Amino acid sequence: MQSAASRASRLVERIIKNMKCFFLAVILTLQVWATGLAGVKTVYVMPMANGLDQYVASRLTIEAVLVVVTDPQKADVVITDHVGQGFEESLADLYAGKADAVDKPGTEFARVGAHGIRGQGAAFLVDRKTHEVIWSTYERPKRVNPDEMKRAADRIVSRLARSIKGDAK
Repeated sequence: MQSAASRASRLVERIIKNMKCFFLAVILTLQVWATGLAGVKTVYVMPMANGLDQYVASRLTIEAVLVVVTDPQKADVVITDHVGQGFEESLADLYAGKADAVDKPGTEFARVGAHGIRGQGAAFLVDRKTHEVIWSTYERPKRVNPDEMKRAADRIVSRLARSIKGDAK
């Protein structure tokens, strides 16, 4: 028969082993989580429905959340109001060689969503190299007027800023 001290000793060893595994998993999870937004410094703002892109770009700049760039080649991420095939095609057009775009008629980038056809309140931050959505939110403007678009942009950018600060901790 095992003594009570021997059983207690093995129990303590198992608890310590499980705690080490738990803390290792937590540390690895935090490292993976922090890499999502921690390295993001520059953003290219894709055209959004109802001109929301202009309000978002303005708020990102005013709040100094991210540096807004007008050259998509200089961006770490892009922010958009839609994902899917149309977005993937827009990214392909943006990041294709400039010579390719000039040679193909009709490849110029257009503000297809400027009239409210596609945006329904979602905002996605997408890694431009991996095309992974690394952050998203939903803020549907109640009306399409400048004050409401500004409020929606304020909320989107505030949430993004909080997420970035949370990742930096």
